[in-house]
Amino acid sequence: MKRPKINIPIVEIPYSDKVKLFIKREDLIHPEISGNKYWKLFFNINHYLENRPENPLIITFGGAFSNHISAVSAIGNLAGIKTLGIIRGEELEKKWTHNPTLVFAKKNGMNLKFVTREEYRHKDKLTEFLQQEFPQALIIPEGGTNKNAVYGVKMMLNNDTKDFDYLCTAVGTGGTLAGISEFCEENQKVIGFKVVDDSSLESKISELTSKQNFYLTDAAYGGYGKINDENVRFINGFKMKFDIPLEPVYTGKMMQKVLEMIDADYFPEGSKILCFHTGGLQGIEGANMLLEKQSRNLII
Repeated sequence: MKRPKINIPIVEIPYSDKVKLFIKREDLIHPEISGNKYWKLFFNINHYLENRPENPLIITFGGAFSNHISAVSAIGNLAGIKTLGIIRGEELEKKWTHNPTLVFAKKNGMNLKFVTREEYRHKDKLTEFLQQEFPQALIIPEGGTNKNAVYGVKMMLNNDTKDFDYLCTAVGTGGTLAGISEFCEENQKVIGFKVVDDSSLESKISELTSKQNFYLTDAAYGGYGKINDENVRFINGFKMKFDIPLEPVYTGKMMQKVLEMIDADYFPEGSKILCFHTGGLQGIEGANMLLEKQSRNLII
């Protein structure tokens, strides 16, 4: 993977007179490998290829609409590397052709192996088995979170991000939050917006960063991947007002909670707040499929 030449814009969101709110458009970094996924995979892929493995193969894990699966498949296609996606839910094997994320992954040449949810819960054992079967393979954990990913997230921080009081990111597996916490300025406060119900998340993040400058707050709005009508209204209203698309699993929920916190005067007056748009817009199509089946309003 190459370092992108694009200068990622930081856009002001004119929402409040009391604080200054901005969003860093990491979603624009690449059309198919967007947001934090680009940086979480950057050193994982490059360090692997530096060793010039014979018959290179990348194996990773994800759910039906996984941004990570989509990104890894795109990297494999661009780099000419075989990829294997271990997909949660054996029932999907018969209907993957109706899933836009999995169709995209297959078009990129990714082989898909569908496993039961019980098997998927024991990914450590599954990883050990796969490493024995494919000793030459790079096996990347679900969401791409590991030490290499944390170091890659450092690239999301630069001179333009140093002047902010608060740095905000959505949290799934914790790698992005760990990277921002590890490499941000000493005076900056980091807020992670949990979109999953995982009581062990804080301890997992602490294993990835030595810093204790982060705070976790709930932004699941009913659970991981759950989309309520208010989420849809917020995302559509945000796009119409600020011309910035948000997806409903990560950045959409984070921005909704950030604005609620501003309204509740959580941030001291005069604060400068920077939110990271972590991409994943490919997931909107899948979300709309589910919303349409439920005869609900769609994300525009």
